[in-house]
Amino acid sequence: MMGRSAQRADPHLAITDRELALLDRLVPDRTPGERTLSAYVVKVARLGGYLARSRDPPPGNLVMWRGFAKLADITLGSTLTPTLPGCG
Repeated sequence: MMGRSAQRADPHLAITDRELALLDRLVPDRTPGERTLSAYVVKVARLGGYLARSRDPPPGNLVMWRGFAKLADITLGSTLTPTLPGCG
């Protein structure tokens, strides 16, 4: 909901630095260089299955929930990977 009311806000209000870095690596930018909360909301929604076509409505709660659940799994995996045996 914050992404709808304060679209130009700093993404750090809702997303950690690690999550921002992972989103930047996983989801390509639609508009290069845009680092607003609104841009990262779309990136999270795209992880949840949102297609982000020009005529699509804004992402809903279910898509955002799915995206954040997937992002949490990816973040946990990136945190644990260096500590696993045989991983560097």
